[in-house]
Amino acid sequence: MAEVAQKVLTWDEYVRGEPADLERYEIVDGVVIELPAPSVGHQRVVRRLLRLLEDFVSSRNLGEVLPAPLDVVVQQNPVRTRQPDLLFVRAENVPILESQQERLEFAPDLVIEVLSPSDSVSELFKKLSDYHRIGVKEVWLVNPLAKTVEVLVWRRDDWELVGVFKETEIVQSKVLTELSLPVAQIFEGA
Repeated sequence: MAEVAQKVLTWDEYVRGEPADLERYEIVDGVVIELPAPSVGHQRVVRRLLRLLEDFVSSRNLGEVLPAPLDVVVQQNPVRTRQPDLLFVRAENVPILESQQERLEFAPDLVIEVLSPSDSVSELFKKLSDYHRIGVKEVWLVNPLAKTVEVLVWRRDDWELVGVFKETEIVQSKVLTELSLPVAQIFEGA
């Protein structure tokens, strides 16, 4: 990831629309970091997950599934945002979502990160720490190379591992309890 701004971006500048010329970025302690363009395989997995989850969620009126780019605000001062590949907001929080057209200033219920070979372990831990701090209930780490889905749930002190689900298994979610999603379906055509 490459830093785009040398100066520290303030909350007011961010709210006014900076950085205006970027679509995929995160802001870490006011420093804008441009995210690399995702690969075709990465985007296929994201698209597949979006379709599968959207079908499940909408057929049951459970809430809304949204893809990147959409900023999730971690803190205002210094500005810190994340852009997960996908996120889910429960139906009871959709009215809050409707009032926040530009960014999410509350914790989504589920965040999905599709891993890329360029993702560093330290950056991943920082994202997980940010998601934990704002109270995201569940995170999926989807690994296209290993064809696995690691599911973590929020606990008071840290994340708890629900499981690492392989291609022959079914993803177990604590947020989407009725979901029966074979891991193999996520990677079809990727």
